[in-house]
Amino acid sequence: MKPSHSTFHPFNGLRHHVRTWGDPAAPPLFLLHGWMDAAASFQFVVDALQRDWHVIAPDWRGCGLSGWAPNGYWFPDYYADLETLLNIYTPEAPARLVGHSMGGVIACTYAGLRPQRVAQVMSLEGFGLARTSPDDAPERYRRWLDEMAEEPRFRIYGSFDALAARLQSDNPRLTPEKAQFIARAWAHETATDKIELLHDPRHKRTNPVLYRMEELIACWRLCTAPTQWVFARDSKGTGYLEDTPEQLAERKNAFSDYQEAWIDDAGHMMHHDQPEAVSRLIENFIE
Repeated sequence: MKPSHSTFHPFNGLRHHVRTWGDPAAPPLFLLHGWMDAAASFQFVVDALQRDWHVIAPDWRGCGLSGWAPNGYWFPDYYADLETLLNIYTPEAPARLVGHSMGGVIACTYAGLRPQRVAQVMSLEGFGLARTSPDDAPERYRRWLDEMAEEPRFRIYGSFDALAARLQSDNPRLTPEKAQFIARAWAHETATDKIELLHDPRHKRTNPVLYRMEELIACWRLCTAPTQWVFARDSKGTGYLEDTPEQLAERKNAFSDYQEAWIDDAGHMMHHDQPEAVSRLIENFIE
């Protein structure tokens, strides 16, 4: 297992954790995790990389070892956090971005907002949530108001073994060794026989702001970097699956330099299921 190094940076009002692998003099490669994940779970992909990279993987705000935002979580903050990280780790050269799920959406959208700052972008199952309608707004606001009445909480586990078993139940492709590793990357022991997730449970709250696919597509159209979307053959429950073929084509056609690839025998968490295949695609695409 390749060793990693932890660094903490104070910016945008929070203490942000960044995990890095490799020689800082090697070409930088940013790996951006998804919702309720952590940078450490890219370990399997990093282990499978064949070339020398300086891999830079932040814990997004409220995840892993990064600080919790007192006023909740709003998507534009992730773009600001990414921009600050790029200014720290690659202030001169355009960045190579690989993002999973939410991290892929952040990477693709930022590549449209700041096209001069991104050299290449790869999105692993990060193609945007299901589309919404303005008619969805009243119920969304009501749900948010109801949820604000009490603090959300995560389940407490009696051991890392119990959490690992839960992870394997959710994803049968995980080996016991991988499940144990992810359990210890996602959680910590707060007392004897008390294992709690590191993430801020307020991530569970309904977002009162509707997800407007049209706005993302408008940003994606400004992306000039070569872009590759990587689909998992056995993915379930992701937003694009609710699209008509024409709507899915609209997402893809937003990019001027678009490629796609598929990974077999993998679900949404493809970086856990098939890390060797993911690493091969990264190194075949990223220069």
